[in-house]
This record gives sequence, structure tokens and C-alpha cells, in this order.
Amino acid sequence: MAGGIGSRFWPMSTSEKPKQFLDILGVGRTLIQQTYDRFANICPVENIYVVTNEVYKDLVIDQLQINPQQVIAEPLRRNTAPCIAYASFKIAALNPDANLIVAPSDHLILNQPEYEKIMGLALNQAMSEDCLITLGIKPSRPDTGYGYIQFIEANNEQSGLIKKVKTFTEKPDLTLAEEFLESGDFYWNGGIFIWTAKSIMNALEGLLPEVYNLFKEGEGKYNTAEEAAFIANAYERCKNISIDYGVMEKAENVYVVLSDFGWSDLGTWGSLYDNLNKAEGGNAVVGKKVFMYNSSNCIVNIPDDKLVILQGLDDYIVVQSEDTLLICKKADEQKIKDMVSEVNGHAK
Repeated sequence: MAGGIGSRFWPMSTSEKPKQFLDILGVGRTLIQQTYDRFANICPVENIYVVTNEVYKDLVIDQLQINPQQVIAEPLRRNTAPCIAYASFKIAALNPDANLIVAPSDHLILNQPEYEKIMGLALNQAMSEDCLITLGIKPSRPDTGYGYIQFIEANNEQSGLIKKVKTFTEKPDLTLAEEFLESGDFYWNGGIFIWTAKSIMNALEGLLPEVYNLFKEGEGKYNTAEEAAFIANAYERCKNISIDYGVMEKAENVYVVLSDFGWSDLGTWGSLYDNLNKAEGGNAVVGKKVFMYNSSNCIVNIPDDKLVILQGLDDYIVVQSEDTLLICKKADEQKIKDMVSEVNGHAK
């Protein structure tokens, strides 16, 4: 899934070139390229499909050098349930027995062998039973920006990592997040799903029939010249709803695979800071002419041709992209998305 605009990474991430198409880690590969590389180890590259907004289709093809037929272009943003429904119907038309892994294009995975092991466990479970599987990430702190999954013991466990899901809780307050962490039976919702095409389509039919029926109307048109016109019409009529809210929180047959493979959704500047190398004072600096004085625990990202001197800052985000400068406390980074909306509103 590569259609988001990454507004929390503003001003680097913009609607013209969102964060999945940027090398925000400074490793020479963009986030979507790293995700592609990761899955090239798990399945044949011709089986990797990218769902994105149609305005990014050329960007995807350029960065991944893949067959244009492997890029599923959405005409409008309608959240993850329609995105998954569309891709599932399209892939099922090619292979009704397909096993599907659904993953965001902008996550960081540090331990590839462990990731592949977890995927193998999840795929085996999905193929042996009509179920929906999500990856739960072992929490390292009481983060209020993530959803949480509560699990119970399952009857059919493989190596003790596959559990039955009891509840989903979206972005709790700090007190509740601390209780979740202390209890030990809550993991972060990583937003990575594994199921068969049949299982997810059954779930959509039962729990989100308005979305299921809309895309079912296209049977016979997927992977033909008629697909684009059908999809343009379908998305105009389709509701905006996430797969978590529309299906996962309501389904009975949901399992979670307890995972610890060095994951970050890189959803905020703070999460990026956690994964960058730190210089003196705990500062994570990108930029060749950045000078820090009496400053600590900051994340700074400045173009190489800009000279920046910072004095007396602690726990700040300082980012310049083209003609825009952001200076914000790390503690307030969840407000960046709202600030961007307000700024764009004034700009109009």
C-alpha cells in the first residue's frame, strides 16, 4: 500500500512526493524501494503488486522498475478497506487461490530473517484455516500514537507466537497505554496483514457488504480494458473506511502473530529520530553545514547547501525543505498534521 501522503513528515513529505518515495533514512534507497527489496526475498517479484493513487503511478514504476500491470492505481483516496478490496478482487481474478500479504510501503524492518520467519508462520496459519492474521509488534514504550491488540491463548499455536485476538484499541491515552504495557498481553497493531484472497473476501462480504458488493460488480472487468472506467465509478460511490474499523475489529476469526523484528512505522519525526544514528548530545543530524551549540536530543534535517546554527534547543524537530522551515517540539509532533491543514487552508 503506497497511496498515503505522509503529512506528519511535512515539510519533506508533500502531496507531490510523499515519504514512501523519499530516502528519509539516508541509506540510498527510498522507503518503497526498501519494502520492495524486502518482499523480493519472500515471493517472486512478478507477484508484488503496489496499490497507490493514480498520481503516483509513474513514480512507483520509475522507482521500482516494475511492470505497469503490477501497479494498481486508485482514482481517489478511500482508506485501506477499499484499497484492499480492490486489490483482492483484481488478484483473485488472476488466481482465486492466492495467498495475500498486505503491507504498508513506508515501514522500517531491521531484522529481515526474523521478518521472513514470521511471514512463513502467518502464511501457514492462513492457508490451514479460514482466518485473518495481523502482525502484533512487541511494544517498547507506552505510545499513544498506535493501535493496540489484546490477545488470548489460541488452540492452534505454532511455536507459541500465534494468538487469538481478543480486542483492538485505537490510540489510547497515556494512562491506558501504560496499563497495556504493564499487562503484557497487548501488542502494537503493525498494520501488516496475512490471509487468503478467499478469507478476506468472505470477511468483506459478511462485515462490510457495501464495499464488497461494489467491487463484486466489477467481476469480469478486472485485468481488462474495462477495469479503469469501472474503478473510477466505483471509487466515486465508495465509502472511506479503514480495514481495521470495517473488518478486523468486528471479525471473530482474527489471529495475531507476536513479532519482534525491529519494526517502526516511521510515522513521525520522533520515530525517525529513534532509528537514526546520534551525534554528540543525542542529536540526529542530516545536513553538511549544521552547527549545534548547547543543544540536545534534536532531529535536524537540512539541505546540504544550507548553513544552519542552532543554540539552546532540547528535544526539537528542525526541518527545512525547499522554501519551508519547520521548528517544533518533539513532544508536539502529533499536532504537525493539524498545523499543515491549517497552513494549507490559509495558503488558499
